[in-house]
Amino acid sequence: MTEQSASWSDPVRDGDPAPPAATPRPGTGAEPPRPDPDAAYLERRTLRRGSAGPLLLTGLGVAYVVSGDYSGWNAGLAEGGFGGLALAAVLMGLMYTCMVFALAELSAILPTAGGGYGFARRALGPWGGFLTGTAILIEYVLAPAAIVCFIGDYVASLGLFGLESGWPVYLACFVLFIGVHLWGVGEALRFSLVVTAIAVAALLVFVFGALTDFHTSGLDDIPVDHGAAGANSWLPFGLLGIWAAFPFGMWFFLGVEGVPLAAEETRDPARTLPKAMAASMGVLLLLALLTFVAATGARGSAALQDVGNPLVEALEPGGEATALSRVVNYAGLAGLVASFFSLIFAGSRQLFALSRAGYLPRFLSLTSRRKAPYLGLLLPGALGFALAAGSGDGATMLNVAVFGATISYALMSLSHIVLRRREPHLARPYRTPGGVLTSSVAFVLALAALVATFLVDKQAALIALLVYAVALAYFAFYSRHRLVAAAPEEEFAALAKAEEELRD
Repeated sequence: MTEQSASWSDPVRDGDPAPPAATPRPGTGAEPPRPDPDAAYLERRTLRRGSAGPLLLTGLGVAYVVSGDYSGWNAGLAEGGFGGLALAAVLMGLMYTCMVFALAELSAILPTAGGGYGFARRALGPWGGFLTGTAILIEYVLAPAAIVCFIGDYVASLGLFGLESGWPVYLACFVLFIGVHLWGVGEALRFSLVVTAIAVAALLVFVFGALTDFHTSGLDDIPVDHGAAGANSWLPFGLLGIWAAFPFGMWFFLGVEGVPLAAEETRDPARTLPKAMAASMGVLLLLALLTFVAATGARGSAALQDVGNPLVEALEPGGEATALSRVVNYAGLAGLVASFFSLIFAGSRQLFALSRAGYLPRFLSLTSRRKAPYLGLLLPGALGFALAAGSGDGATMLNVAVFGATISYALMSLSHIVLRRREPHLARPYRTPGGVLTSSVAFVLALAALVATFLVDKQAALIALLVYAVALAYFAFYSRHRLVAAAPEEEFAALAKAEEELRD
């Protein structure tokens, strides 16, 4: 395997001007200093520094996920019943908590836009970096395409402006919210924080309203499959139902791992990122517990297992809309918008980092005068719109995203383990509580969640594998020979290699 510096490359292919030729000064014969091609290359690929503080980053972490509290998780009741989904959510909550603590340490070591790709690049080499970055990219390109379909359904069900779910709504969402991102990261994160705050406040209002009609008898009202091993009223589909509910337990937390992707736009990232990640995870754990228990207790598990809007259903036992159910319905749209908007941000930063380092075509990492990766926003947006308009199958696309996510979780957790073992003396401004044990728990549970995706949606898992195979072929035969050594993540890995050679 060959690592090659290609920090200056063909000007037509990469969209960069050729370096000007140096000429002797008249009368001296001495040549002026030649321009630094690495500096020129990176200058056109710079994000706005210091735009995000702890509050905006905490809001970003919650925004990635909040739509999962409003819908999607309830389909896990059809896989495992109340008990099965509850145990799945607990285990997935443990996985995310352990992983977030591990990523907090890694992001303090390497605070760059590459996030998980950068961590894996140092620990597992170029192949590990590409495998991780591609898995993250699959998640963050497919998830917005899925969510925009759900936004369309919400718009139609609410009767907003007489619109129906379809490509005009999808196009409007992509154009409007990508436009905000192009305006600037500070403005984008502030917008995300406001919408997320509305969605979270409405969740708390929902919990208060639903708990007034809470009945424990509704929790285990799904008929028992007596042919399933270990089946009972709490586990109506048996022990296997717990495993099958893993992907739906993830919906309460899916996306929070994207906070480190804002590292290059963060003030004092080594201190700010760990705090923001821990805070956002704490908020999400609390929201998951309250939402899950309140909704199933108010309406019953059987009634919620196959509906598209479980929180509204929980507040309308007789089918009659109430003032509270209308508020929650509109807030559900706000939650979807918050997640859609923030996932676009995450996808653009992962694409930016992979492109800047040469793993993907380098022109995709060019930034605008406002320091926004405009092609990294526009290309995934166009692809997401095409997928949404072409299929309209949000559930399958979201399952593909979940498959990519679980691969990245396993590789990022493994990266923490490897770096702790291989480089114990590496400066760590933040250290993961529990160390390798914590990341090992995340690694094992991520592998279990990866296998569980095949239990739920084999088609989605196979689609993700096909996309993965195409990407790996591109890397194997082309881009791995054209990596940019000056990119921060590559430079960090090269320094580690040089230090190791000096020790030997």
